[in-house]
Amino acid sequence: MSEPVAKTTPIIVAASEKPTLMPRFDVVVVGSGALGASAAFHLARAGRSVALLDKAEIASQTSPRAAGLSGQLRRNIVMSTLARRSVEKLLAFADETGEPMELYQPGSMNIARTERHRVQLEKAVAWGQSLGFPIEALSPEEACERMPFLRPTGVLSATHLKTDVFLEPAQVPRGYAAAAAKLGAELHPHTRVDGFVAEGAKVRRVLTDRGEFEADAVVDAAGAWARRLAQLAGSEAPMVPMRHQLMVTEPIDGVGNDQPIVRVIDVNVYVRPDRGGLMLGGYERDPRPLDLNQTPVDFRVEDLELDLSVLRRLAATVGDQFPVFVDAPIREHRGGLPTMTIDGEHIVGPAPGLDNLYLLAGCNVGGLSISPALGEEIAAWVVRGAPSFDLSRMSPARFPQGLSASELLAGATERYAHYYSPPPVLPGAY
Repeated sequence: MSEPVAKTTPIIVAASEKPTLMPRFDVVVVGSGALGASAAFHLARAGRSVALLDKAEIASQTSPRAAGLSGQLRRNIVMSTLARRSVEKLLAFADETGEPMELYQPGSMNIARTERHRVQLEKAVAWGQSLGFPIEALSPEEACERMPFLRPTGVLSATHLKTDVFLEPAQVPRGYAAAAAKLGAELHPHTRVDGFVAEGAKVRRVLTDRGEFEADAVVDAAGAWARRLAQLAGSEAPMVPMRHQLMVTEPIDGVGNDQPIVRVIDVNVYVRPDRGGLMLGGYERDPRPLDLNQTPVDFRVEDLELDLSVLRRLAATVGDQFPVFVDAPIREHRGGLPTMTIDGEHIVGPAPGLDNLYLLAGCNVGGLSISPALGEEIAAWVVRGAPSFDLSRMSPARFPQGLSASELLAGATERYAHYYSPPPVLPGAY
């Protein structure tokens, strides 16, 4: 992990190289995952000329490898509001974008197996109901009635939030990218950003291996590569790419899309139906970060080394509750590179030291499900100069000065390893 920098010199192509000059755009969006594609669509819908750039195929990296599940009840009002609005936008996706969207809304259940987490779920019900969410407490037996593959052994309590959804994740970035293109946005796959030209506090040109893009504003939504891009512009986005994996079984009799997502809190494991089989994913206690400064420039998420034994161990931790995974044949094993911050909050807003470079990053694994709202907010920021409500808790400038590489790695790892039960960041959260 390289040390954070306060300001570096932007990379400038020498005049003798005579780079190809692309058409001028109002906004260049770098990264075509769910966050970047959503930003491109909402900017194009606002009448801005947009170029959507990606070093790989459009919508091909971490987002299509996500679990595709929502969790609307977050640990603060801002995140809960954004997550709820995102589900509303996903339900209205076809009407809003003209692109198809298939999703299911059986809700999600959280399972407590320890006294600490029983208390956490009790507080979550009160917190959620105070925000108007349709959430209720369940007995172990009631939880098993709603998810027939769940067994009550070791379960102390459960909750059910009725309006959570799940979907095939690739639909989100591909749908937004296609809808943006229909509105006039240009899609530029296989276009690697190598640097920026800045004048004062403004980025004027984006330098790529296919030419220069002039723009009035730039959105850095490059996922695992977002920090590297911010550094190329002389700014900083403290986050760590972390390998995340899931597996899907072969079809199993009795699996249905009316069965809810289930999260087992103490071991950070989630389960949901998936095309007739069952998906299991989770957050390992000793996760594998990736230092992109030590990886080849042409690295792609599909080059990420996966390890099915990690998922087998996670399945074993919930063997009493989900014995179905003990011997189930696996149809699919996939993984991606979500990025973690030290406080579990996204990084959204102007980059430190720059007026027109906007960061849309630090997905903290939940980026796909909240991308509809965050893409809309960053578009409002670019177009109107401010989001629709206070997002200061996600400010890229919130991180402590002098944050070392070791502190960043330790904080991001801690957040990942305790994903379902981190300490609350602000008073008022459950």
